[in-house]
Amino acid sequence: MHKLLSTKEVARLLGINEKLVYSLITEKGLPATKITGKWVFPEHLVEQWIDSKTINYPNSAGNIIFPDNLLVISGSTDILLDRTLDLYMQHHPGHNIAFGNLGSFGGLAALRRGLCQIATSHLPQENGSEFNFSYTEELLEKAPAVVNFCRREQGFLVAKDNPNNISTLKDVVEKGLVIVNRHAGTSTRLLQDRQLAHHNIDPEQVVGYEREVAGHLEVGLEILAGRADIGAAIRPVATLLGLDFLPLAWERFDMIIPQDLFFHPAIQQLLELLQHSDFHHLIDHLPGYDLSLSGRLLHSHPS
Repeated sequence: MHKLLSTKEVARLLGINEKLVYSLITEKGLPATKITGKWVFPEHLVEQWIDSKTINYPNSAGNIIFPDNLLVISGSTDILLDRTLDLYMQHHPGHNIAFGNLGSFGGLAALRRGLCQIATSHLPQENGSEFNFSYTEELLEKAPAVVNFCRREQGFLVAKDNPNNISTLKDVVEKGLVIVNRHAGTSTRLLQDRQLAHHNIDPEQVVGYEREVAGHLEVGLEILAGRADIGAAIRPVATLLGLDFLPLAWERFDMIIPQDLFFHPAIQQLLELLQHSDFHHLIDHLPGYDLSLSGRLLHSHPS
């Protein structure tokens, strides 16, 4: 088992005050979990997090040459993305796709090290109206191309007919309900933790906060099985599993592509697919997606 660090040990490692450690969990995705009511930090994940924040990183993998028939993507997961990658291989027999479920921060870190061609990310910026640009500026040495994959609706999944009558996270705390969490470093976890902060809720007050699962669908399955009462995820999961959905916000789910790889044949084929009717039909009977920006090259706007 990996070594677990205490809050004091992490503060000493980072050279900061202990109180600042808690804000790094909420605002910067510092990997953490709770055991017996206390925050602990897996040492290997903290090291990876520090690595992801390092600038001028020696790019030991920078000489990788990706074959024309191979597409390597890392980052945040999505139901529509999974379906699209299957569709891509149907349209291009003999081509292969490798996807690494690393979360948005992990995908950007892999992209910086040259380990993938595309990172998928939906990291919300502090201004609340933009996504990803401030993080790519912070984590990547060169400005990438940011192409929208889709817009999707984030919120909270609850059991069908919302039997606990949940309207906000305050209800979860007041009624002693159980939450299921996403891993630290994922954009959904960041969005949820900001909601906790908005309602002045200490994560230690939330039952089940330390229980983490890998993806949106897994959040839904925990609720469907009765092991949790609420969890942050996207609306399509509620539709697929017959759960109720408490809407929170629409977000942009983008593809981050290094400029020097933008015209790689496999990447161009994927971008062309986003304009195909077969792609647009993938969301038939699956509310919670908006494809109006799909395939569009985006530019940062001053806040």
